[in-house]
Amino acid sequence: MKIVIEAGSVRMEAELNDSPTAVKVGEALPVEGSAKLCGDEIYLEIPVSAAQEADAREIVEVGTLGYWPVGHAFCIFFGPTPVSTDVRPRAYSPCNILGRVSGDATEFRKVRNGVTVTLSRAE
Repeated sequence: MKIVIEAGSVRMEAELNDSPTAVKVGEALPVEGSAKLCGDEIYLEIPVSAAQEADAREIVEVGTLGYWPVGHAFCIFFGPTPVSTDVRPRAYSPCNILGRVSGDATEFRKVRNGVTVTLSRAE
């Protein structure tokens, strides 16, 4: 499923995969939340509850979208986080992989803490 992520001046299309958690997220759209920054990661609590999937992981590539089961959070990874051990993004604990952004994920560096993030289906 194609979605649109809007956060401040940044508008980015993304593609959700067909994992069970991604399907739940897609069904919940549209959703809004407040951006929380953790290094080069934005996360926001969303009204989706899902368990950790078998292929959940901590280390991801730039542009990955994840779901953090511990915090019921949608995550956008666009660079190193405080727990990274190299240039790759790293979550505090395993995230379910939802998909990836279609453009330059580093554009999310323009987003500030507390900005409203809207996730919606692409038209």
